[in-house]
Amino acid sequence: MKDIESMTTEQIWRAVAAERQRMADLLADRPESDWDHESLCADWRVRDVVAHVVLCTRANLGWILVNLLRARGSVHGALRDTAIRHADSVSTRQLHSELRASVPSRFFPIGTVPTDRLLDMLVHVQDIAIPLGLAGEMPSVPARSALDRVWATGDRFGIDERLSSYRLVATDIEWSAGDGLLVEGTAGALLLLATGRTAAASRLTGPGAITLAATLIANQA
Repeated sequence: MKDIESMTTEQIWRAVAAERQRMADLLADRPESDWDHESLCADWRVRDVVAHVVLCTRANLGWILVNLLRARGSVHGALRDTAIRHADSVSTRQLHSELRASVPSRFFPIGTVPTDRLLDMLVHVQDIAIPLGLAGEMPSVPARSALDRVWATGDRFGIDERLSSYRLVATDIEWSAGDGLLVEGTAGALLLLATGRTAAASRLTGPGAITLAATLIANQA
């Protein structure tokens, strides 16, 4: 991976706010059917993704511990269950208002860093936008910072198992990682790939793209 100057903490939080605002704007005046549409997150509707984004601005230690206990220690289960419960407990209008109110929040849960919030927002905006046909390009500099975070915490994303045979190279900004068959794409496409989204498959090029896309789809089936 190339050594490139990182975003400052202030720049990260501004980018987080921009992505929350982008999500809120995308969903403004959308019909209920869009809020109930499946997102790119398995078993999560669009409204569940929004609820997760909102709850991440409130997840203090006590809240985390209580919900981990309810989910029998499963972090993934706790994230899924709390999001769905909240999404089902409020109206669409209220949930959208909560999303807008969360835009300036700089809270981050214990055990995470601000870049985790950036990573989360960049990907979750696409989790909503792509299925609804509203997708636009991720901003490349924030996407590069999020990619650096993915590689720094690769175990939680299964980077070694999924991507160890490939060299990933961004086409819109200076960033690369890994060794093996070349796979190219925008920083945003590579971030979707790194976090396991099959939607990345059609956005990749290079000698390794077809093989990697087939693996992505097979793992999702």
